[in-house]
Amino acid sequence: MRLALGADHAGFAIKERIAAHLMERGHEVVDLGTTDGTTSVDYPDFGAAVGRAVVAGQADLGICVCGSGIGIAIAANKVPGVRAATVTDVTAAHLCREHNHANVICFGARLTGEAVILEAVDAYLAATPGGDRHLQRIAKIAALDVSPTN
Repeated sequence: MRLALGADHAGFAIKERIAAHLMERGHEVVDLGTTDGTTSVDYPDFGAAVGRAVVAGQADLGICVCGSGIGIAIAANKVPGVRAATVTDVTAAHLCREHNHANVICFGARLTGEAVILEAVDAYLAATPGGDRHLQRIAKIAALDVSPTN
């Protein structure tokens, strides 16, 4: 699987660990930054870059990290076609993919420990987007990309 990764300065270290974890498991990683370590950068730049890569088909899924996971998810969700979810545990990681067809998962480096994040990444990637009742809901979410008045 090809995965786009992005993080700000707060998420840099865990992004690097996620990248290594993914490559150890045979995945291809598209690192969209930051590459500046702990030098302060703006999380919207990296959330949007990951979202654009996923929507453009340059990556199958995206993974983002900032301090809380919230801001970078908001930025990624501004890209039409992105369904980014901020998660703090393994169950939420699995469910965001299975029920919500999340194509970008976001973590807060200051809120969730490395071991949980790595386990959550594995759960997210192992989950299969569900059909049936979920498809109608996903279609309603997709319609919001087209018309902001819905």
